[in-house]
Amino acid sequence: MHLLFERGIDICHETVRMWWNRFGSMFAGEVRRKRVSHMRGFRHWRWHLDEMYVKLNGEMVYLWRAVDREGEVLESYVTRSRDKAAALAFMKKALKRHGSPNTITTDGLRGYGAAMDEMGCREWQEVARWANNRVENSHLPFRRRERAMLWFKQRKTLQKFASVHANIHNHFNLERHLIDRETYRTRRCAALAEWQMLAT
Repeated sequence: MHLLFERGIDICHETVRMWWNRFGSMFAGEVRRKRVSHMRGFRHWRWHLDEMYVKLNGEMVYLWRAVDREGEVLESYVTRSRDKAAALAFMKKALKRHGSPNTITTDGLRGYGAAMDEMGCREWQEVARWANNRVENSHLPFRRRERAMLWFKQRKTLQKFASVHANIHNHFNLERHLIDRETYRTRRCAALAEWQMLAT
């Protein structure tokens, strides 16, 4: 909003919310489609799965998330339960969209093992202490936005926000601390150029 105001365009927060509701899912979907299409040419050797509590209008629900070996969010899925059925639905959705990994790292939740037994891929599972830090750290950007938005009121809104936020964050998260300045600038310019193509 500050950038628009500097250019003489005065808008309110409701306008920004309307733009987000109308265009956010469309932009995020296009980013996801391009990434999935690109990644299908590579072998997925490790995923990390985890579920986190989210307060929904005073009630606790579960946000299941799948993250790849680089920390990019593959899938987000909201459920009211934390059992085998929820884990199975989440994993089927992730596998259908992103293909199959060699290894799936999870915490000790029994629902993961039961779901993998039903799908016949129990040998993919890896459970070890500290092995799932990759997905635990990936929760932090979502938690920051959750606090800024003063929590959520509806399950539909939570699911939509989690999906959109994950894909937009993936697009601009260039892991600046792991690369040199010149590489970061090149990747940043490429990400902005691709974003401008989506927005036009």
